[in-house]
Formats: sequence, C-alpha cells, structure tokens
Amino acid sequence: MTSKTQPGNYFEDFTVGQQIVHATPRTVTDGDLALYTALYGSRFALTSGASFAESLGMPGMPVDPLLVFHIVFGKTVPDISLNAVANLGYAGGRFGVPVYPGDTLAATSEVIGLKQNSNGKTGVVYVRTTGTNERGEMVVEYVRWVMVNKRDQDAPAPETVIPDLPGAVAIDDLQVPFEVTGDYDTTLAGSPFVWDDYEVGEKIDHVDGMTIEEAEHMIATRLYQNTAKVHFNQHVEGQGRNGRRLIYGGNIISLARALSFNGLANAQYVAAINGGSHTNPTFAGNTIYAWSEVLDRLEIPGRTDVGALRLRTVATKDRSGADFPLKGDDGKYDPSVVLDFDYTVLMPRR
Repeated sequence: MTSKTQPGNYFEDFTVGQQIVHATPRTVTDGDLALYTALYGSRFALTSGASFAESLGMPGMPVDPLLVFHIVFGKTVPDISLNAVANLGYAGGRFGVPVYPGDTLAATSEVIGLKQNSNGKTGVVYVRTTGTNERGEMVVEYVRWVMVNKRDQDAPAPETVIPDLPGAVAIDDLQVPFEVTGDYDTTLAGSPFVWDDYEVGEKIDHVDGMTIEEAEHMIATRLYQNTAKVHFNQHVEGQGRNGRRLIYGGNIISLARALSFNGLANAQYVAAINGGSHTNPTFAGNTIYAWSEVLDRLEIPGRTDVGALRLRTVATKDRSGADFPLKGDDGKYDPSVVLDFDYTVLMPRR
C-alpha cells in the first residue's frame, strides 16, 4: 500500500536554522469568537463588546489576542509537535496589529535550538514562530520549546544548541491598539480598579474555579486545528504513561485569563507573553483555579491614558488559593500547579 500521508517530524528531522512554512491559512470569523467565549467565558469588555471597543478608538471588536495565539500555534503542530511528548514553555511573545473577524492568519517557524535528552528517546526543539495576516503584518510572534519523540533511538544526537531565550518584552516593543479619549466606563468594564490602583508585589486570588470537561477540551483543540496525538487520540494515549489525553496547555492559559477577570477586569488586552511553563499535566475532570502577582507596573512612553502591568498568573488544579509553596525542596513544582505564566497586559489609567 502506498501512502501520501505525513507522519509528522521526529526529533532527528529538525536542524538548527530550518525554516518551516505551515499550512493552512485560517480566516477568523465571528463564529470563532462566539465559540471561544463559550469555551472559556472570558468577560473582558474590549474583546466582548463592539461598542465598548469603538469607545476606545478601535474600528470594531478585536479578536482576543490569546485566540490569535492559539490559531497560530495550532498551525505549527503538524510540523513541530505532532509527535511531541509535551509542550514545555514560551518566551519573548508579543502581539502585533490587532486581528478582526475576516482576517486570514498564516504561520512560519524557524528552528533555533536542539537538545537531545539523556534517555536518548526524546529531545527538545526550540522554535521561533511568526503569525501574519493576509497583508503580511505580524499579529503574533513567540519562542516555544517542545519535547519531541525520536523515530530511531539509535540515531546520533545533534550538536546541542540552546538559544538565549528572550526575557520580558521591552515596553517600547508593545503595541497599544486602543486609547482612552473620554470618560472610561468602569461600570461596564466590571471593576473600579485601574492601572493606578495596583502595586508591585500585590497578589490577587481570582477565587472562582472552572472544571474542564472532556468534550470542551476536544472542541477547543479542534477549533485551533491542533492535531497533536496527545490531545486527540485516546486509542494511542490510553496505552501510554498517562492513560488519558492531555489537555492542551493553551486551554489552561485561556481558562486562567478568563478567571483573572475577577480582580483584573480592566486588564483589557494581552500585549506580550514574557515567559511561561506548563508545569504538570491536566486532564478532563480537573478544576482550574488561578491567582496573579503584579511583577511590575510600567508607564508606556508618550501615553498617559494607558499603562502596562506585568503579571505572573499561576493556575492550579483541584486546589485553590496561593497560600502554599509553589515548589518543594527539590525545586519541582507542587503537583497541583499546572501553569506558571508571565505576561503583560494593557490597562486604562485614571
């Protein structure tokens, strides 16, 4: 039997400097926005109400930046992580021009690092991915690293190349797509607390929890066209070490962001992903909680209407609150911690 199918790349198929153009262009629709809201329940006013967005000088309601991230991420999976064990982390992510329904997104990636693991069965692949709209404008770019299986355990290890991972995205590199020119309606936004009311070091328990259902995480993964076996194929994963399909880590990011509305309702727009780690696996049936710490409060050059908060949001499964050590004496995360996420949001000023 001949085959025209693609099994996906294994660790030994990657080379540093490799350029990959990903299929398939994806036009974002109003239906995508509605389904994204149905999956996570995000309530941030800028990405929920067209009239609210227009009051902040935007031509309409923009697509939630995290939905943009997920769509672009999903395009990379068949080439980068179809044979992955786990996606490990992110760095240096920033959002470019806003995306609106009707825009068509595409993605390309460059392999910037490789490291075979000591077990000889897997290796870590580092890629820099850029998402663009139909006009070639950057909508998101980020670095991620992923653990990928080897096809042949006896294949020689490549030269180890570990890239210098970018730190926090510089304030001058942030895109600020909205402006506050009149009275900002904190009542409609859902909270009286704006940029001026937060202090560095402040911790906010977002209180609410959300249980992940099997059907929901499958719908979400399909929405992003993320074909990774660890999410889709119970026949394969049921025989593996976990015995269950893993929840796509991006689901946890979006759940944590949605939960953060309670305490950060005026954090209207995600401008950057400075870093992040998926620290433990999540499965259907787990309930996700989140809390955030203000890492920095940043003034945007030339702007007095909008400021930036650098946040650390931690998501936990089946355990609420922030009153326990995240890591043990061995340096490993507590088993309940599933996400440690460092990102920058834009918030109106008083």
